[in-house]
Amino acid sequence: MKKLAVLKGFFLLSLLMSFFILSSEEAMAQKKNIIMLLADDAGYHDFGFQGSKTIKTPNLDQLAAEGVICKQAYTTAAVCGPSRAGLLTGIYQQRFGIEENNVPGYMSESSKLLADEMGLPLHLKTIADYLHPMGYKSLILGKWHLGSADKYHPLHRGFDEFYGFRGGARPFYALSQREAVENPDKKLEIGFGKFEEPENYLTDAIADEACNFIDRNKKKPFFIYVSFNAVHSPLQAKKRDLEKVKGLTGKRKKLAAMTIALDRACGQILKKVKELGLEENTLVVFANDNGGPDGTLTCNYPLSGCKSNHLEGGLRVPCILKLPKVIEAGTEYTKAISMLDMLPTFVNAAGGNASKIKGLDGVDLLPYVTHKTKSAPHEILYWKKENRGTILKGDWKMLRFPDRPAELYNLAKDISENNNLAYKHPEKVRELFKDLWEWEGQLERPLWQLKRIYEVNAMKRIDEKRTPVLDQ
Repeated sequence: MKKLAVLKGFFLLSLLMSFFILSSEEAMAQKKNIIMLLADDAGYHDFGFQGSKTIKTPNLDQLAAEGVICKQAYTTAAVCGPSRAGLLTGIYQQRFGIEENNVPGYMSESSKLLADEMGLPLHLKTIADYLHPMGYKSLILGKWHLGSADKYHPLHRGFDEFYGFRGGARPFYALSQREAVENPDKKLEIGFGKFEEPENYLTDAIADEACNFIDRNKKKPFFIYVSFNAVHSPLQAKKRDLEKVKGLTGKRKKLAAMTIALDRACGQILKKVKELGLEENTLVVFANDNGGPDGTLTCNYPLSGCKSNHLEGGLRVPCILKLPKVIEAGTEYTKAISMLDMLPTFVNAAGGNASKIKGLDGVDLLPYVTHKTKSAPHEILYWKKENRGTILKGDWKMLRFPDRPAELYNLAKDISENNNLAYKHPEKVRELFKDLWEWEGQLERPLWQLKRIYEVNAMKRIDEKRTPVLDQ
């Protein structure tokens, strides 16, 4: 009898353990793998799914066909570093003192922080910080640009692994010894403090590292932030990619070849996900950090403006979301979304509850792009660069300047911002001024500010880039 009782007990214990193991595996399966593919300085029109006829991007076109294209997606800034601060925190970066520049040589000496101290404030949590206690392994690849000092390092900001560089740009091939000494924030870093230059083209090396990470973590939920430095300068392309570009010359040809490499790298990562049977449990997002730099190098058609200004060409970016069996393939979403929305979307996809996180400015996009929620994700979106401010409320967009009258556009009727309606609708200008002032009253004083000469140059660029340039 005792032996029978022991056997029964052992059987029940085994059954119970099996239940817990299965429950744990089922719970982990509910946590979506998350891959954020972020291009750098790409043109709005420079992808096949965005209408380009000269730059071929078959892998990203396929991703678009399998997911939803967000036609009115915005970054939180028209330049690289600040837009990443908004993306990774889900909070307007102006709330914690980061405005639209973080290139040390451009900063006024009166700024509170300069050089390596210009980074993402340490009290803030990133997407990786929120996912870590939920069982996620997180990797950042490529460009960091949120502080070069050790205290700002990605491995101190929630990420488990890092393969990239701390600064805002670097060559696509190995640095010379002199370049590495003169520009330490450009050195390729593996983990923390281990520097080793790539043996091949950096865009390809980033894809290889991403695939390696997926192989090693295929049985647990993961978050990969693939922060490409393509197609940011310097313009360096592989010979094999240059040979694929037809009908273009000079810098535009190099940029097209760099885009081909970017597309190939994205395709390699997506192929690895499919090969391992992870596709249905993986949320993939592709976007860009800000608008293309100018109309002769990149193409932002049909948008006016470019990187560093608040016309649509500086702020509106390509964006795709894919999650099989949740997001309908081959669809479009036309209401305004923001890169602020990535953090709450990812937290909820991981099985968390982003509504419990205080202070977020973003929202979970999945109920919107799946049309379960009919309202717009955002009633109002804001941008600010020192004395310049911009507000989007519904279809109405107002740009405020320190040295000229405000401009008002109806984007539903005038996506190229060619018809300034400020004089026809002064009441709307007053309304938007008031909304913008109320938001600005919530913000921290900027931690750093531009030298005046660079703000003068930025204003000139606004005027020079008023006319959209068609793909060439």
